[in-house]
Amino acid sequence: LAQVATVGCGCEPRERAGKKQEGSMTARYKKSRHLRGQISNGRGRIGKHRKHPGGCGNSGGQHHHRINFDKYHPGYFGKVGMRNFHLIKHGKVIPAINVDRLWSLVSEQTRAYYKENTDKAPVIDVLKAGYMKVTGKGVLPEQPVIVKARYFTKEAEVTIKEAGGVCILCA
Repeated sequence: LAQVATVGCGCEPRERAGKKQEGSMTARYKKSRHLRGQISNGRGRIGKHRKHPGGCGNSGGQHHHRINFDKYHPGYFGKVGMRNFHLIKHGKVIPAINVDRLWSLVSEQTRAYYKENTDKAPVIDVLKAGYMKVTGKGVLPEQPVIVKARYFTKEAEVTIKEAGGVCILCA
């Protein structure tokens, strides 16, 4: 029978032999070499070096680690407020637009057309542009306009009516 020569047991990678990994300490200078033969390896006979002596993770927050949790993490345990079963996150969002930006929702040609034809007024539907509320900051040009929105502030209503326009509430 022909015998095959094997190096070692065949389970170790061959590249390792003689190469030192970066950042690793020389084995003979390690503390564990110095502690060989000392029974508890410097960990003490009484307390013993066990795996998780205080429990894993956040265990004991209401028991043996209570002082730490109360001191450094007050309010960690318990509940706060009222439960809202079907919470709609964007339910109370009301996108608003100022009066001075109303004309930006309409093209420049439309504005020029209605400046000449004063018998008609353009309808600016704020809801179609993605806004719900019209707020009253800024001034409007002296040109009548029909504004449709879900909400108007008092100032916005006054400004639109002073320019000869109308506010129409839409659901």
